[in-house]
Amino acid sequence: MSGLGDTSVIFDLDGTLVDSEPNYYEAGRGLLAEHGVPDFTWADHERYVGISTLETVTLWKREYGLRASVDELLADKNRRYLDLARTATRVYPEMRKFVELLAAEGVPMAVASGSSREAITAILSGTGLDAALRTVVSADEVERGKPAPDVFLEAARRLGVAPGDCVVLEDAAPGAAAAHAAGMRCIAIPYVTGQADAPEFATAGLLVRGGQGEFTARGVYGWLARSGRPA
Repeated sequence: MSGLGDTSVIFDLDGTLVDSEPNYYEAGRGLLAEHGVPDFTWADHERYVGISTLETVTLWKREYGLRASVDELLADKNRRYLDLARTATRVYPEMRKFVELLAAEGVPMAVASGSSREAITAILSGTGLDAALRTVVSADEVERGKPAPDVFLEAARRLGVAPGDCVVLEDAAPGAAAAHAAGMRCIAIPYVTGQADAPEFATAGLLVRGGQGEFTARGVYGWLARSGRPA
């Protein structure tokens, strides 16, 4: 048993383990431009941080009046994203240290993400994180995406652990809400630090208000070791 007792750790992927949002933005911007929406900005993109690609393109179809089907939009966005993800995804350095620290301690870990299984696999393989993170759940594999708890509950099931023994690392408000709904503790590291006061983050056991710029592997490990399992 590790120094964290029975604790298992579940990571969100995009914006938490890796800085993939620029790739999602470029993929979305290119897709929308091709469909007659030339002025999609980074501020526009931030509205969709934390929700699945399927939900995003479904919203785009309605909000921008796109003629293509949701399936066509989803396939196009995933293709564009994967082309970028395979070669241009950066792991947050302290997150890599944290994964390595947990792996050395034998802490069970999983990734639960709103991305497609293909995208998750491509990123983990391309960054070398797949060596430690072998249990993966995509929102495509469950009935409901975040803020529903389905991906996190399925990750716990695959790890063979109780939801109450899990800690989730999340960067987005819908993910923090999903962790809370799953009965799991949450360490929130807001990707958009201006959203740190979102009510969903108030449910987190630990809120790193400054995002990745304030996150340290040793500091968060120490918090986990001190906090133990909730009552």
